Amino acid sequence: MHNHPSPRARAMPRFRLSLLVAGLLACGASQAIDFGPFSLNGFAKAEIQRGSNNCSECQRFPAEDRQRFWADETVAGAPYGTKTTHVTLIQPYLGAKFDIGAGFKVSGLISQRWRDGELDIPGSYYDKSVALSHEDYGRLTIGSMTTRSWSLADYPYGSDIGVSDSWASSGAGYGMLSHAVRYTSRIMDVAEGDLVLEATFDNGASGWKRNDPWFLELYAQYIRGDLHLDAIYQESRNGQPVAWGHAPFRGLTPNPADDRLLGGSGQSIVMLMARYQINKSFKVSAGARLNRWSGAYAVIVVPGTNAQWNNMFNVDWGGTRDGIANPGYPATSTDISAGLLYTNGQWSASTGMVVLGQASTKNPTERGQSNSVVINTLGLNYDFRNGFQVYGMAGMVNYSEKGLAPLSMPGNSAFTSVDPRVSKQGNWFGVGAVYSF
Repeated sequence: MHNHPSPRARAMPRFRLSLLVAGLLACGASQAIDFGPFSLNGFAKAEIQRGSNNCSECQRFPAEDRQRFWADETVAGAPYGTKTTHVTLIQPYLGAKFDIGAGFKVSGLISQRWRDGELDIPGSYYDKSVALSHEDYGRLTIGSMTTRSWSLADYPYGSDIGVSDSWASSGAGYGMLSHAVRYTSRIMDVAEGDLVLEATFDNGASGWKRNDPWFLELYAQYIRGDLHLDAIYQESRNGQPVAWGHAPFRGLTPNPADDRLLGGSGQSIVMLMARYQINKSFKVSAGARLNRWSGAYAVIVVPGTNAQWNNMFNVDWGGTRDGIANPGYPATSTDISAGLLYTNGQWSASTGMVVLGQASTKNPTERGQSNSVVINTLGLNYDFRNGFQVYGMAGMVNYSEKGLAPLSMPGNSAFTSVDPRVSKQGNWFGVGAVYSF
């Protein structure tokens, strides 16, 4: 079976897990190390968490993609209950900037993330790009980079309220690009506020002809006083079919030789997020995302005893449609997030919520479209103001029914380690520390 990055249950602290390009035009951090035109910054974190109704051994084939029906099978009588998990993350950013005259600047950035000592997503860089910028003409960036749909949902909208993973890493979007071209406009004065427009294109992996991949993301940010609005539209064809918003965009499978055996696949999102600073202490945020998947039929691409399958999505296993066996069906769903952040000096507290809704599809087979989930979080953070923070968090998860996870989730036990095939609810608490440099 084709190997691809598996979505892993990730912890959900309030603080940032990634560093945005400040103002969309420059990368930086308060503890950055500068030497000549070069700058080094990043973060390192460690966290421990204890959660109820965890079941790491309940799925018969633990590493299998949830879209394959044999991954539905659980082990009868497998033990589950309260378990302790931990995670370490480290991500450095190395940047360089050169003034080449006439108002133009050339810059470069490279960044990678390690999780528990291993590459977070093998085969993908978080950033490996070069850019040409001008105050009047905007910025052109080429190379590997993260999408706005993932990076903004991760920070600040997710991490500020403890839902960075469940909000940013769910849905029909993609999170990482390898062959991208991005144009970011200059800041424009519109309706007494600042508007930035952006377009990103990626042509995916090479070697595909019949099912040639392409990706387009349009982004607009509007800031007026204490109000921030971020709108994102993402459209793609022939990337690997996923419901994992952190996923890299490449091709339908890792092997372009599968091209002649496969039908096309597409997915898209429309996302709107907003945050508002009520006063110096309180900030509210909210988000809504519409997901659309075309579906992708299941087919064996390498026959034999150890047959290899394609990457499929929302399949009617054993069914037939228009003469195609095991057809994939289109689906749509809506997800929302909301939260409140309170800050008092070096202390901050937060509460957050993510709702991954039921999906609308004509698939006669239940693939999780009838289920939904609500995730709630509480967080407490202390900032030493020297790059070091400590935090505590707690949360709970509630599924609407027992069975396969909602279609917008990448795995049946993603985000919380609570599998709805085993339990409809669970809770957790934990502590951690992060150092930003």
